[in-house]
Amino acid sequence: MSGSAKVVFEEGNKCAKCTQSICCTYTTQEIPAPRSKDDFDHMLWQMAHQDIQIYKDEDGWFLVANNECRFLLPTGGCQIHATRPQVCRDYSNDFCEYDEPAEKHFDHYFKTYENLLTYCRKRFKNWDKRFVD
Repeated sequence: MSGSAKVVFEEGNKCAKCTQSICCTYTTQEIPAPRSKDDFDHMLWQMAHQDIQIYKDEDGWFLVANNECRFLLPTGGCQIHATRPQVCRDYSNDFCEYDEPAEKHFDHYFKTYENLLTYCRKRFKNWDKRFVD
């Protein structure tokens, strides 16, 4: 879309218009709010793995696994729509990533290990001293 034009969809039809199927290309899991260096060090370990990101928004801290649903069709549809899991059934697309990127509302968004490490070094001025014996 360009400019300020807004597309209006019939209820339940927005997913059919979303060719990117953004919501089906990752999963999120709430994680405990990090408070200590050890907590952040654990988050660094998580982010050392492929396709992992972490964000914080008004609902808390979340780990993101960027792995596409195995039932996502090339057309963006769901191969198991009639028998999809309850979490998929409960998903509301009233306002979703088709409308606006989710990260616009993130307080923190760590896309890479290096992003989080930079944050840790700013938050804990003596971050690197923990490695000195």
